[in-house]
Amino acid sequence: MITKLATPGVYIDEISTIPPSVAEVDSAIPAFIGYTEIAKRYADGDLIMKAQKIADWSEFLHYYAAKNPEGQGIAPQEAADSVTIAISEKTDDGTVTGTTVDYEVTVATVPAKLKKYNLHYAVKHYFDNGGGACYIVPVNVHSDEGIDADELVLGLRLIAGYDEPTILCVPEMGTVNVAGYGSIVKEMTDQASNLKDRFALIDPQVVTPETPANPSGTIGADVLIIRNAAVGSVEVNRYAAAYYPTLETTYGYGFDLETVKVTSHKKATTGTPAPDYKDKTVASIGKGAALYGKIKDALKSAHVVLPPSGAIAGVYARVDNTKGVWKAPANEGLRNVVKPVVDISNREQENLNIDATTGKSINVIRTFPGFGTVVWGARTLNGNDNEWRYINVRRFFMVVEESIKKSIQWAVFEPNTASTWVKVKGMCDNYLYQKWQQGALAGAKPEEAYFVRVGLGKTMNAVDILEGRMIVEIGMAVARPAEFIILRFSHLMQTS
Repeated sequence: MITKLATPGVYIDEISTIPPSVAEVDSAIPAFIGYTEIAKRYADGDLIMKAQKIADWSEFLHYYAAKNPEGQGIAPQEAADSVTIAISEKTDDGTVTGTTVDYEVTVATVPAKLKKYNLHYAVKHYFDNGGGACYIVPVNVHSDEGIDADELVLGLRLIAGYDEPTILCVPEMGTVNVAGYGSIVKEMTDQASNLKDRFALIDPQVVTPETPANPSGTIGADVLIIRNAAVGSVEVNRYAAAYYPTLETTYGYGFDLETVKVTSHKKATTGTPAPDYKDKTVASIGKGAALYGKIKDALKSAHVVLPPSGAIAGVYARVDNTKGVWKAPANEGLRNVVKPVVDISNREQENLNIDATTGKSINVIRTFPGFGTVVWGARTLNGNDNEWRYINVRRFFMVVEESIKKSIQWAVFEPNTASTWVKVKGMCDNYLYQKWQQGALAGAKPEEAYFVRVGLGKTMNAVDILEGRMIVEIGMAVARPAEFIILRFSHLMQTS
């Protein structure tokens, strides 16, 4: 409104009749905390204990990966003794006698010698599963000192000062001892519940592989470590979800062919003599040799085993972008996965999905014939709570709360009167109506899906207005997943 009319003339007064709108915040921007091979933005720009936002995998390789002679980012290089390579001369009659025609190569990793650092592969898994922009917090670079739980906790505290991240991932949390693992889980869940704008993905501390003597592994003991680490209250655990087990991926380890050696060579007793390659480096065989190609391919079959958080964060981002944050991030395929390390049956999952004692649900990753490896659970660690049982419900409320909170900032210090209330109610109504149209809210009509209340005698009294409080009440009926689909069949009796 024009407040001063002193000079004769024509004045224009533009009147805004459209309420302010709610700009929705990003729902899936994870922060990865861990160890990288290098951490430099420029030649002398140290990124250790600094949060850096990256847009894609090439940026990660640029800032955090070692480089080959051509300057390209490569995977972390493993020690020469972290793998064994056995060569057996294959002959035309299937034995080691006769005319030598080919080689058979067998590769096996030495787990105790492999690097425990896996942030590099976890971030790649995130991008390969549909992830977008994310934050990287390198707490330190690779060294002989190993992984320190206290450094990971410090990295988590650092990212707490950043507003944009919405998912917390610590892919190396499973490499520390049980006490250190507990401190990391507590830091993640406390941060998520205190800030209320992010969600914690909890990896298992240990996964016992299946063996002939122990075909089911030790699922119960593995899961108990997760549940014991999640010591927070139900209000804290509703901001986190745990996944089990670890995953055998399609990624190969970074072996340096200049240092990796052939550990055994079984030679044919007859036929054309062949060079003895025992204790020779793979590179010395020569790139043009057929044996060189066979060894190189066999080394790729030594697959990296990863915790699930990187792939799960990618699934969250993929589902949010294609279907909406209100869709449960479950029954979704995982890319670049060969199989889960442990095969979980329906009966074994019963005790993981529903925990009648503590309510700490564990989401499992399973393989089904014809469907591949899929996420087969959508519960928070507060799995017995009817309000916050499902991940998508918790995350959708987080997005709506954060979006409205930031979009309503303009109303601070505005007159606490009906004109302001109408604008606030209008912007919230418009936003929630769009969510209802998109299928995020249940209800045949908008009034059955949500409500927005604000005003004197509705949400405030005279004292609230005198003390400067404008109170807005919002209720939403969020669509919940069909976790249990029940099909009822009955015989229809013949009538003629």
